[in-house]
Order: sequence, then C-alpha cells, then structure tokens
Amino acid sequence: MDPIGASCFSLHIEENNRAIIEERKQDRKFSEIIVSCRSLSHYDGRTFKTLLPQIMAAFIAAGYHIVVGISLAYSAILIPALDRNVTNGTEDGEITATKTECSWIASVLVIIIPLGALSGGVIMDIVGRLNTLKLAAIPSVLGWCLIAAAQNVPMIIFGRLIVGFAAAWGTSPAIVYITEIGRADMRGSLISSAPTFASLGMVICFLKGWFLHWRTVAWMSIAYCVIPLLLTFFIPESPAWLVSKGRIEQAAKSLRWIHRYQPQPENRHETMAELQLQFLQREHQAKLEKQAKEGGSGGLAKLKEFLKPTGYKPLLILFGLFFFQQFSGIYITLFYSVTFFKEVGSTLNPYLASTFIAAVRMAMSCINTYMLRTFHRRPLVIVSGIGMAICMGFSGLFTYWIKQGTSDANWVPVMMILLYVVTSMVGLLPIPWTMTAELFPIEIRGIAHSIAYSIANLLMFAAVQSYWTLDYWFSGAAGIQWFFTVVSLMASFYAFIFLPETHGKKLSDITSYFVKNTIYLVSSKKANLAAAQQAQKKQTVTRVGKKDIVKSQNGQKEKLMDNAVNS
Repeated sequence: MDPIGASCFSLHIEENNRAIIEERKQDRKFSEIIVSCRSLSHYDGRTFKTLLPQIMAAFIAAGYHIVVGISLAYSAILIPALDRNVTNGTEDGEITATKTECSWIASVLVIIIPLGALSGGVIMDIVGRLNTLKLAAIPSVLGWCLIAAAQNVPMIIFGRLIVGFAAAWGTSPAIVYITEIGRADMRGSLISSAPTFASLGMVICFLKGWFLHWRTVAWMSIAYCVIPLLLTFFIPESPAWLVSKGRIEQAAKSLRWIHRYQPQPENRHETMAELQLQFLQREHQAKLEKQAKEGGSGGLAKLKEFLKPTGYKPLLILFGLFFFQQFSGIYITLFYSVTFFKEVGSTLNPYLASTFIAAVRMAMSCINTYMLRTFHRRPLVIVSGIGMAICMGFSGLFTYWIKQGTSDANWVPVMMILLYVVTSMVGLLPIPWTMTAELFPIEIRGIAHSIAYSIANLLMFAAVQSYWTLDYWFSGAAGIQWFFTVVSLMASFYAFIFLPETHGKKLSDITSYFVKNTIYLVSSKKANLAAAQQAQKKQTVTRVGKKDIVKSQNGQKEKLMDNAVNS
C-alpha cells in the first residue's frame, strides 16, 4: 500500500462509528485522487517501449548540456594557448593574456550562472520549460560568436559571460522538465542523462582542443546550441506546467504523447493519459483551494511558500549537501586536473589526461543511470563519500612519500585520482543536482531549483578559487588531498543524518515529508514505530469487528461500520 493510501486507512480505523460515517462523505473527493494514484501505479507499463517517449523527451531536453560541458572545459584549452603567446613573446596577431586575465576567463563562467539561474527560474514558470530552453540558444550563439571573433581579452571574457548566462537558462529548465515527465522509478536515471551529456561535451572539447585552434572550436560549438533548439520542437511541454496554467487541452495532448505506448488499464474506461490528467487537475485544484484559503498570489504567494517547511527545509539541506560536494574536491580536481597530475610527477600529456578524466566521468554517468534507477539515493551518497575518502587518502599518502623520496610509484596517485572520480560519480557528484528539482513543491519548483542551482555554483566558484589558498594552508598536494578526505567523510555523515530518501517516491510524497520532518535519521525511526503501532491497531480493530462486539441501535450505522473496518 502506498503511503497516502496507508494514511487514509489509518484515519478510518482510528475514528469512532459516527465520525467515520460523516467523514466518508467529506473525504470522498480526496479518495478519488487516491484511487487515481493507485491506478497510475498499478497500471503503469514497465516495458522499454512504454518508456521510449519519456527517454526521447529527456534526451532532447538534456541535449543542451553538451554545449555546457564544452563551455566548462573550454578554458582548459584556451588558457594554454594564450599563455603560450605571452611566454614566447610572439607577434603572430593572436591574443595574449596575463595570469590575472586568464583566471577571469576561467572563473567568469561560474560567477554569472547564479544570475542566469534565478532569471531562468522565473522565466520557466512564466513561459514554460521548453520555451526557456529555446530562448537559451540565443545568448549561447551570441557568446560563442563573440569568443570566436574576439580581438582582445575583454571580448573573450564578455563572450564567456554570455555563454555562462545561457548555460543556466539551458540546464535548469531541462532538469525540471525531466523531473515532471519522468516516471517515479525512472526519474533519477533520466535526470542523470544531463551530466552524461555534459561529460560528453568535455570529452569533445578536450579532443578538439588537442588538434584544432581555439577559434575553430568556438565556431563549431554553435552547432551544439542550434541542434537541441531544433529538436525541442518535436517534444511536448510539461503536462504539470500546462495544467498549472489552465491549458488543459494542451496538457491532455502532451500526456497522450508521453503515454502513447502505455497499454489500456484493465477494468478502466480511461486511458493512462486520462488518468494522469485527472490526477494533475485534482492536485492542482487542491493547491488552488489551499492558496485561496491562505490568501496571497504571485510573488507574495511564492515568498510564503519559501517560508514554509516545504520551502526552506529542502533549501537548507541542499546547501549543506552542495557545500560538502564542492569542498570534497570534485570540481577542484576537474578544473585543476593538469596541475594535479604534474604535482605527482606524471608525464602524461595534459590534454590526454584531461580527456581521460572526462571520459571516465562520462562512462560513470552511463553506469550511474542504472544505479540511480536501482538503488536508493542515501546509500549511494554515503558509499560515494566513503569511497572518495579512501581514494584521496591513499593518493595523498603516496604523494607525500614521493615528495619525501621514499617512493617512486608515481602511478599510484594517478590511479587513485581516477578511482576518486569513479567513486564521486556513484553518488556525491550527480545526486545533489538531481535533488534540486525533486525536493520542492510544484508552486516554487522552477525558482527553487534555480536558487539551489545558484547556491551550488557560488559554492563551486568559492571552492575553485580557494584551491591555491588551501594548497598553501595544507602545505602542498598531499595536505590538500587529506583535506578532501576529511570533507568526503563528513559528506557521508551528513547524508546519513539529514538527507531524505527520494528514490521511487511521488513528488507530492517527497514534499509532504518536510512538513513535520527535518532530520531523516530521527524521522525514519518515528515512521517505523508509527507503522508498528498502526499494525497493532489494525489487528485489534479487525479482531473486534470479527467478534461483532461493536453494537449499534441503528442497523444502517452498524453496516457502514463493518464496511469501514473491512475496507
């Protein structure tokens, strides 16, 4: 029995005869929603064919992440070219840059993303998820054109600024869209296609940078902006968003496309799409009635939603999770991968090493698609943090021995860093990003996701910028790797205590969790105790009903009581 159904059953059991008879009429409308939910869960097809439309829509929506991956890795191939001109003192007409200018070229992309994410969150709630994706292509193309045709460093920085702004518009709506169209048990796997495409973009960028001029790479990147734009015209808008805007006919059409291969539910006259539409309408109507009762609309209503436990609790939990993610070294090792390999004395080609790390990330993203579908979120994050700590601990130890001259096994730190990337992809890297759209209610999901996304990027900027400071504080590569070890262990501990489980749960159930719960470790114990007590009450009431001890002067009331107990 699903949690909502169990809750309703418990309510009927615990009420007395008179209350049950009266509340059966009052709860009839809500019971219809429960029936719809159960019908959706019971009749949902589990074959690959039934999932094909969702997979296709998710891949198209996430396709823009390829150019996002290219933009993240582009500074790695651009900065060496600019530094080479400065070092050699050539006068070949190419742009030269100082170290300070190079640092801004690398970091400006991350700085602007929060602004783009916040504005994108507002826009996606107004014009829709897919329309925001289409709009993202415009600044992206302009930014890449500016970089490719740049005549000086400010033009490159401004182009990177525009590209970063567009990246936020292209990523947040995609995650929210996939969250709203994906089946509950497939949602994590479908969302993981986004980082997979981003990793693919990194691989493409490093490979092209190895052989092609940086201007050529920039011109070619325009294609990765235009192609996803064209493909979005072949998939429907989010049904949940359409229903929230009162566009019922379009929502019905969208659901028919998404569930086009779903079989006809047994013993039901409605199709799967019709059942889903009924549930979305009833859920939306219930929320409208709740909002009307509480008062407020527009921006004020959204602000009130953030002041509720369902708004601020997931935001605080995500802040902590992203803090540990960023300072565990996941993105620091990505941005400074060449430096890391040099610190341990590796003789690998920097482009080859960077390509190899990006390829490992991409391969693990594909594997992670299966893992997110099969395993729960919390265990994956906990295991990931422990694995990262082990890998970084051994890498730091061997780096220290190499620096001391007591070991020449330079391959060990390199191998440990690669295994560290593998273990990070198990949970701590992808899961926080997937949860930014899962934990919030539909009323603020768009803007809440954007806020969480902005916080994550600000923390990323702080972590990447703090690398040399951390390196100084902890006396080199060995010390900083041990710092990453400690933070990774703290991430596992944090997830064990606070992180709620979302795997296979309805978005409404995830939202309801935050109403009375904050610490998951405590709430799970309470839930187990409540379930045991409820099971005992159920047995007691059933036994009483069977023995016909409950009497009533009104025969009709006695019949209704029997039905309530047996339901």
